[in-house]
Amino acid sequence: MKKQIRGLAVFPALLFSVMASTGAEERLPGPRFTDPERRAKLEKALPEIESIFERYWKQRGTPGLVYGVVIDGEVATIKAFGVRDRAANDPVTADTVFRIASMTKSFTALAILKLRDEGRLSLDDPIVRWIPEAVHLQPATKDSPPITVRDLLTHGAGLPEDNPWGDRQLAVEDSVLVEWLKKGLPFSTPTGTAYEYSNYGFALAGLVVQRASGEDYRQYLEKRVLQPLHMTASTLEPSAVPEAARATGYGRSGDGYFEEPSLAHGAFGAMGGLLTSAKDLGRYVAYQLSAFPARDGDETGPVRRSSLREMQRVWRTSSFSVSRSSPDAALRVLAGGYGYGLGISQDCRFAHMVGHGGGLPGFGSYMLWLPEHGVGMFAMANLTYSGPSAPIQEALDAFRKTGGLKPRELPPSPVVVAARDDIVRLWTKWDDEAADVLAADNLFLDTPKPERRKEMERIKSEVGECRAIGDVEPENLLRGRFRMNCERGFVDVTFTLAPTLPPRLQHLRFSRTKPMNEGMRSAAERLAGLVSSFSAEALAGFAADSLDATRLAADLTALRSDYGECRLGETLGGDGAGVATVRLECERGAVAAELRLDAQARMSGVSFRAPLEARCVP
Repeated sequence: MKKQIRGLAVFPALLFSVMASTGAEERLPGPRFTDPERRAKLEKALPEIESIFERYWKQRGTPGLVYGVVIDGEVATIKAFGVRDRAANDPVTADTVFRIASMTKSFTALAILKLRDEGRLSLDDPIVRWIPEAVHLQPATKDSPPITVRDLLTHGAGLPEDNPWGDRQLAVEDSVLVEWLKKGLPFSTPTGTAYEYSNYGFALAGLVVQRASGEDYRQYLEKRVLQPLHMTASTLEPSAVPEAARATGYGRSGDGYFEEPSLAHGAFGAMGGLLTSAKDLGRYVAYQLSAFPARDGDETGPVRRSSLREMQRVWRTSSFSVSRSSPDAALRVLAGGYGYGLGISQDCRFAHMVGHGGGLPGFGSYMLWLPEHGVGMFAMANLTYSGPSAPIQEALDAFRKTGGLKPRELPPSPVVVAARDDIVRLWTKWDDEAADVLAADNLFLDTPKPERRKEMERIKSEVGECRAIGDVEPENLLRGRFRMNCERGFVDVTFTLAPTLPPRLQHLRFSRTKPMNEGMRSAAERLAGLVSSFSAEALAGFAADSLDATRLAADLTALRSDYGECRLGETLGGDGAGVATVRLECERGAVAAELRLDAQARMSGVSFRAPLEARCVP
């Protein structure tokens, strides 16, 4: 206790901030958008996005199409093309109601989560608790576990993929569904072992809602989910939509169109029967986005924000691919999985994409949003299986080009800022007792105190006095890094705090980097220029004989394709003369490039990697 009191006098910031942060009145900072011009930048892409969807509408030949963009909880635009009905020749509007098919699944998941939040069921309940008739099901193997509600929501029950069979079952009555269960169903995989898309599974989820709530599924969804979201134009029953507002669904045969019959609501409505307008769907996408970031504040929706975030995370993986469209093209990576009624994916552009498509005879739809970016999109068309995912992906690239599509940034927590200040004090003047207060139990066991002090003094002698201390770049609430600019280079400091109260240092590392000399800076600037405008002659002008110029030319071409023009950014590491790692700031992200020069200051090697915040490099 005596040592802690003396340490507090030397390093008051850390302990004081920790004690303050544990009080009920003091809350931790959350991620936020830092660019004041962000909204204006994003809106600059709207005319291009309108052109993208108009081109898709014409090329795909959909009778009608409507799309919308959501930014920061608001519908930024809704645009429509074509007609809702070919005979009446009425134009599609923001109020036109389309059937959105499998996009209904996330609404069914919301209904399940609402019941779970209210304590009326568990996602780990075996479905036989709510559907006793399911006892007749014989799984693929005798050692298969019981099917749970969670299995239904994540397509893990082992039931067979049933597109397009399920699309024709919307109007099946509950009694027929139960009779099928009593007869038994075939399984394609053992329960819980694989992702297998099942419309039948979501029909059963709808039956769970009905049994657990004691209300008809349609009544429960419309009253408990849609009405609280002010989705007043949305319904499960086509006949409930005024004819003048309902989009007619069409199929296509050769150059002609034919009208698809509109099936009534039935037992399979929970998997794909919802009808909605662009205005309503915009409200829904905004609601899903409202769950991010996690924060304090009142809950306003039909389910908790944490439940929304729960359904937007991967619970069952489904796909992973790595490809290039050509040998010189940029690397493409796509990993996918399923949450609760929603598809979750990530690629080289975005770490977290959430959405779902929908396709039925007569209709196609798609919605996609970026939770960490606050941006979402949706589109609906009245042509069989015409889900407009391609124009939405193209529209995201249009947003990227504006420079405004950046994720929220986490501000440093008070305890991380205090830790930086205490580390700087220790760097400026070593004190054994102060170091003991700052260190977690492991720090000086991993590397003894005398060795740490000796290493620190060695680096100080090499870099000289450090006058400018940079801001903390937090990785999370208990881990960060900062840079100290010194007389002869700079020192990067990384640290992690331990799970103790107060949080103490469990990891601390100092990395010295020398500034680039004239030759290295010239090479780095020329390399950045080659990304923006490649020239074999320019490359030959400063390339060593040992450089693989053909490989580098291909890498630079791929870089430009994926990232656009680049300029030289900050130095990330190196000795400043023979080796340097620099940051290339590009139109669509950042790339770290490591340059190696020979004794004649000619470039002998280049490699690229992703900086900390980047997804991929070619």
